[in-house]
Amino acid sequence: MADEIILHHYDTSPFSEKVRVMLGVKGLSWRSVVQPVIMPKPELVPLTGGYRRIPVLQIGADIYCDTQVILAELEARHRKPDVVKGADWAVNLWADRLFFQVTVAVVFGEMGDSVPEAFIKDREKLSGRPFDMAAMKAVAGPMKSQWRAHAAWIERGLASNDFLGGSTPSLSDVAAYMNVWWLGRAAPAALAALLEGLPKTIGWAERMKGLGHGRRLDMAGADALAAAKAATPAKASGHDAADPSGLAAGASVSVRADDYGRDPIEGRLVVANAERIVIARESADLGVTHVHFPRVGYLLAAA
Repeated sequence: MADEIILHHYDTSPFSEKVRVMLGVKGLSWRSVVQPVIMPKPELVPLTGGYRRIPVLQIGADIYCDTQVILAELEARHRKPDVVKGADWAVNLWADRLFFQVTVAVVFGEMGDSVPEAFIKDREKLSGRPFDMAAMKAVAGPMKSQWRAHAAWIERGLASNDFLGGSTPSLSDVAAYMNVWWLGRAAPAALAALLEGLPKTIGWAERMKGLGHGRRLDMAGADALAAAKAATPAKASGHDAADPSGLAAGASVSVRADDYGRDPIEGRLVVANAERIVIARESADLGVTHVHFPRVGYLLAAA
């Protein structure tokens, strides 16, 4: 099916959990392509043009990189129930960056020396800086205090409702839950200690877990590549002629993340506006694909 939702992910990925929960909230069926945790990823990078971060969403020959644009696309295609409300995108960025970096320190501080060397080397290449386990263990104590402070914001947000978005879950819930889920999966005793005295957050986390992941059906990576090759990208519109980049549709451009995994992805500009960047790529293996990125957190430049 041309509009089939294909999620490239792996089960322990916290950012993938955001998307899986969104699929659960909306009650959607989707195809699961489990990708490797570390490079190489031969059945992913041909789709993205070199982007290696997880998750990646695929719908035919349209490829969506970063949870920000993935969640926006799911919301646009499947309006009910409404999930994005008010200042949710700002809360999403807090959860993705500030809260997540604290969670990283606590998780790896708890894991200690059990992290495989191959994983450490891979993440050093991804981030462009040392993956210093000793430093993480050293700051794990202070970061636990920071983590509990972030969780206390969730507790306040739940003062009068079951969810941060009110009586039903919103993007704020999906984004914040990612950090609670990941810490609970990696270090359940640490999570229990840090949530002590925060009963509303504990109950909320159980409600979020109960939302499920929709209907998951396994798919081979080779079949996902074949689906992209057989499809034609959807017509993309909305290019802002007054975009501050000054780049016109059709220009040769590169896109890269502004934080980590900053490998430039090159293509022909299709759309640039305040919400997203879309580039067209053409290869002998897949034909023409459109690769989508969020505008916030990504840098666009002439190639």
